[in-house]
Amino acid sequence: MLHIRLFSTGLYIRYTLLSDPNTLLHYSSMSASKRTLKRRRESPDSAAGTQPKLAGGSARESGWLLEDVTEHRKAAQGCEFNKKRLRYLSDTQKITQGSDGLLYWMCRDHRVQDNWALIYAQQLALAEKLPLHICFCLAPRYLDATYRQYAFMLKGLREVAKECKSLDIQFHLLSGEPGQNLPSFVKKWKFGAVVTDFNPLRIPRQWIETVKKHLPADVPFIQVDAHNVVPCWEASEKLEYGARTIRGKITKLLPEFLTEIPPVDTHPHSASRAAEPVDWEEVLSSLEVERSVGEVDWAQPGTSGGMAMLESFIDRRLRLFATHRNNPNCDALSHLSPWIHTGQLSAQRVVKQVKRKKNASETVASFVEELVVRRELADNFCFYNPNYDNISGAYDWAKKTLQDHAKDRRQYLYTKEQLENAKTHDQLWNAAQRQLVSEGKMHGFLRMYWAKKILEWTASPEEALSIAIYLNDRLSLDGCDPNGYVGCMWSICGIHDQGWAERPIFGKIRFMNYAGCKRKFDVAQFERKYAAIKENSNKDTKKSSFNN
Repeated sequence: MLHIRLFSTGLYIRYTLLSDPNTLLHYSSMSASKRTLKRRRESPDSAAGTQPKLAGGSARESGWLLEDVTEHRKAAQGCEFNKKRLRYLSDTQKITQGSDGLLYWMCRDHRVQDNWALIYAQQLALAEKLPLHICFCLAPRYLDATYRQYAFMLKGLREVAKECKSLDIQFHLLSGEPGQNLPSFVKKWKFGAVVTDFNPLRIPRQWIETVKKHLPADVPFIQVDAHNVVPCWEASEKLEYGARTIRGKITKLLPEFLTEIPPVDTHPHSASRAAEPVDWEEVLSSLEVERSVGEVDWAQPGTSGGMAMLESFIDRRLRLFATHRNNPNCDALSHLSPWIHTGQLSAQRVVKQVKRKKNASETVASFVEELVVRRELADNFCFYNPNYDNISGAYDWAKKTLQDHAKDRRQYLYTKEQLENAKTHDQLWNAAQRQLVSEGKMHGFLRMYWAKKILEWTASPEEALSIAIYLNDRLSLDGCDPNGYVGCMWSICGIHDQGWAERPIFGKIRFMNYAGCKRKFDVAQFERKYAAIKENSNKDTKKSSFNN
């Protein structure tokens, strides 16, 4: 049977919906009592009768994971860097003598440890006896990203800057798009080389091309895939049709790339001048992005928050993943997606730690399929398909069947605003939407249903895809991600899927309905769980602070 969880990986991509203050509750405005109620709802004990009981609890004390990871990093000290992880973007490869430092341009992977791009940058700097610098370019806007994503990202970067200071690595926060200020920054600081990470999406690739064009000709420009376990260009040289065509390729390469990861150490070569201090509160308060979608309190930004969530997953939820991950009433997912999306947590580190779990081979294999094969398939799709976010990127059979049924009568038609505010006739869909509003996330199984119903309830496939991507990019904590685009394309355009029995509106695109959900889990329980926040409004705005 064809696997259907590409859109709803075990990490599951979070959404949060912008809502009118008079219709749906702004999560950032929730009162303390509402947050207490929310935490009770999320408690494993709240799903009475459906939440599997864990056989005993973890005997390990909180924080054991960091200690374990630290020991594994120490053991990997001095291991050789696999140069298949990198590619030169410049013609020159030799670092000019007399340079004042080496720069890692942090773009996709916002962490210090377990970061192959930074590891390689430090190795180059050590070889040349140069100071090591990191910079991040803060674009004033990025697609439809809102305050929620920016705050999560910036608080994670503050943690990066703090760790850099302890390692004598200079951290620079530059304001503006990279193409506008990075080349001049490199010239001003006389950096001998620039290392950056890899992102397959359109705008980051445009940034790369602009920076490449304006960097000094004698400065090597090197890209390292620090996001995927198997580098995207090594996993495949072409657009893969689906998981079945890339799985074997990735699996074959795992012994070579799924290695231990050495630490980034205190850098022995100090810079002659320090980076300009960052006023993080000022940066956060001066953001020009949409602020009506506030932060969530279940996801602590930064690598430390990601490690804590990984620890809880290994201890409490991993053993349930294989058997219960499709049940929205059961807490069996990893919840790691925001940290992996922002690169605050390394997917390779997650895999290494999960695979150390004893007596859990079935559930580990299931999770690795989602985290590695399915997630890296999404990078493959976006890297090799320039139309990864529109109907033109669909297979020919899918484009034809959607076109053949584009004029089919829709029993229900909803506007984007009605969908944002959960104003549909379907109480399950509305409950899932309210979960997005109150928690900033949606269960993976329901996300497939959510997107497919948008196709059913809008005037055209083009409009459906546009709305789904808009909601994801604008409101999801991990929006603007290859997984999000592929998830929407899978649900609406049949990407990485096959043709099914033809029916109105969907054509041969896989269909999902309410009755099918009822066979999978207790739909009524899920609907009741989120009925409490229906039509709740709160006009008070919570002021964000790095100290909250």
